[in-house]
Amino acid sequence: MALRIRLPGGTLKVKTYRELRVRERERRVPMVKIGLMYVIWWRNHQGPSNDRSAAEPRR
Repeated sequence: MALRIRLPGGTLKVKTYRELRVRERERRVPMVKIGLMYVIWWRNHQGPSNDRSAAEPRR
């Protein structure tokens, strides 16, 4: 079970690898690995989940 700490501006989470979401595994959110645990920072207002290259208009 993950540990979640709500803070102003976001949530600090502590998880094991098997609990990570896809965005966390792909390191799209700030995170640090300490031993077997991952410390992850989720802002309250995340940007779009798509790559910036996918959001650019085609020419």
